Amino acid sequence: MIAKVIIDLALDKEFDYLIPAELEKEVKVGTMVTVPFGKSFREGYVLNLAETASFTGKIKPLSGICHTRAHIPENLITLGKWMAEYYCATQEQSIRTLLPAAVRSGRVKPKTRKVYFPADTEAAQAYVECNSPKASAALRVDLVKLLLKEGKLSAAELKEKLPAFSQSGLNTLIRNKIISTADEVVRRDVFGDSKVLPTKPMPPTSDQKKALDTIADMLHGKTSSHVLLLQGVTNSGKTEVYLQAIAKALELGKSSIVLVPEISLTPQTVRRFRARFGDDLSVLHSRLTDGERFDEWNRINNGEVKIAVGARSALFAPFRDLGLIIVDEEHESSYKQSEAPRYNARDVAVMRGKLENANVILGTATPCAESLQNAISGKFLHVRMKDQVDHKLPPHIHIYDKRMDAPPEPGKNNLFSPMLVNAVLDRMRRGEQSILFLNRRGYARSMQCEQCGEIVYCPDCSIPYTYSKQQEILTCHLCGSIIQAPTVCPACGSDKVRYSGAGTEKIEAMANAVFYPARVGRMDSDTMRCAEDYEAVLDKFRRGELDILIGTQMIAKGLHFPNVTLVGIINADQGLAMQDFRAAERTFQLITQVIGRAGRGDIRGEVILQTRLPENDTLLFAANQDVDGFAESELAMRKLFKYPPFTHLIVLHFRGEDELTVQQYAQEIADRLKPYLHEEIKMTGPSPAPISRIKAKYRYMLVIQGNKLKVMRQAIRILTLHRTPPAGVELYADVDAQALL
Repeated sequence: MIAKVIIDLALDKEFDYLIPAELEKEVKVGTMVTVPFGKSFREGYVLNLAETASFTGKIKPLSGICHTRAHIPENLITLGKWMAEYYCATQEQSIRTLLPAAVRSGRVKPKTRKVYFPADTEAAQAYVECNSPKASAALRVDLVKLLLKEGKLSAAELKEKLPAFSQSGLNTLIRNKIISTADEVVRRDVFGDSKVLPTKPMPPTSDQKKALDTIADMLHGKTSSHVLLLQGVTNSGKTEVYLQAIAKALELGKSSIVLVPEISLTPQTVRRFRARFGDDLSVLHSRLTDGERFDEWNRINNGEVKIAVGARSALFAPFRDLGLIIVDEEHESSYKQSEAPRYNARDVAVMRGKLENANVILGTATPCAESLQNAISGKFLHVRMKDQVDHKLPPHIHIYDKRMDAPPEPGKNNLFSPMLVNAVLDRMRRGEQSILFLNRRGYARSMQCEQCGEIVYCPDCSIPYTYSKQQEILTCHLCGSIIQAPTVCPACGSDKVRYSGAGTEKIEAMANAVFYPARVGRMDSDTMRCAEDYEAVLDKFRRGELDILIGTQMIAKGLHFPNVTLVGIINADQGLAMQDFRAAERTFQLITQVIGRAGRGDIRGEVILQTRLPENDTLLFAANQDVDGFAESELAMRKLFKYPPFTHLIVLHFRGEDELTVQQYAQEIADRLKPYLHEEIKMTGPSPAPISRIKAKYRYMLVIQGNKLKVMRQAIRILTLHRTPPAGVELYADVDAQALL
């Protein structure tokens, strides 16, 4: 029998090894093995088993099996091979994605503690009876009694329960073989001391019942598709559907995976799932320590839990009996991996469900165009949840035309319209809370000299620096470079320097001045350094210790605060100017999510959209909460211009420090791909990317749109993975690209 082994050398190639007879029963697809490679030995994973070798030379035998290292379930190996082919990645990159580094490396070990217990129950009992009258043995007798009662305890637990504990007495008992000791594996608890109040299933609304009935049919194999698009308005109770769907899967002995788009949403999601299912669930995300990630993965791998909750990487939880995958906020672009393999977790979830006969729920209030078209065509099941669970009235939504504002007085700013100022002050008087949303961090977007017009750009990227007033620095949000903010123009020396545009830092400063003495909090990636920061601000807001919460898209989704009755969107048309065909869709989704934060309590909410494009169709659809109208308009536009979901999109990215070399290589690759074009494929470029330079590297793009792309994709895979570009030039493919920037 031949094992086809992948070794982590970025060769995108399987190597044939003979399986020794004594190992034939142990070696399976996904097993980690040691193999001779050149003059050394390396570790790799078995991707296939075959009767004959494809290599014509002498076949070396496997050296052994790595018994102390994690093996990968065969179902995940199959998924990884599909990802490598579809997303034009190496097989090694895909296999690495399936396992957390803490598990894959072998450097992290199980955490242990030393415990003590009676070596023999009868002997220990006899020791107690024999020594009870002796005062000299009293402490040792008490120690043996305690261990007979408790079974096993650590030294710390012995000290806690036995104030007169003596280590020398314990050593005497061990020496006399009355007490034994052992190293016990203990779990690194990701929940710590946090407690949650248990909840019980809520009686379903009519919309929820329709969704749950469909999911029950899916779990019993009675439907035509294994994918359900669950489209529910904000506060329609999608999470309760998820919880009850998982309970149904558990009744059938099946495991479930729940994906959330961002790590920041994980704590609150985990809290709700713990409240329903207790601590018998696993959490997987990148903010865990290596030890925690190691333990959580192994809990799943060992069959100790049947529910995994986390961000994108939780999709690869090693369940063998998977019944349900839930992708919450399925439209979110954060489900797209930015490094190879550049997979979309939503799409890979659908494929994993297909490969393992598991069902997939895609939940959202604003479906992405691809999922919606799949539902319209009948490829996905589709259930609508149109009503809020408590039948609350939707918020009052006002579009405020910023063009009507008078020019601001010198030294002042008109970022807050009079309507918004009055609305916030009114909420403060009534003891209610407000959210102010602007999807841009920093204080100002750019620094410009009024004398000569000079704008200070990052020298390595083709964008202006962003100004932070709090730290008096200029920052590039692409490469991360930071410089001290100059007090005079670096070009002409003039001190007439002004900062244009606004970010959340400026909004915070203005709110503190305009709404004094309001208690103001800010949430963006500049202030939220870790999950604890995020939770701390939300807890203050939840307890009513903040009047106003300012933030970026970080506060747009998943937050439920009944006392928030006002949402102000500072610049509603901001995202529409992006040079990307998804700009309208993302703007609509984001505004709809932010609107959903208002009026979740007993008081009807109010939303103020400030814009200079009040007639824009996207903003009007959002203001009217017309999801269907927007979807119809957007799909018509996509179909007209042959954009996804009516075609597939592959973008080849070229980058390097010498622009001419990058441009020439991009043209060479384009020429090599021309023979694979046909009437259903269009190739555009190569041309400079909209952001033409990042981190001192010039960027070019080659865009391929169309259908029946399999042969083209295979050619791209060979050109990107098996052909060496010129020195200093990088090339990678982004299949089903989410952006054209």
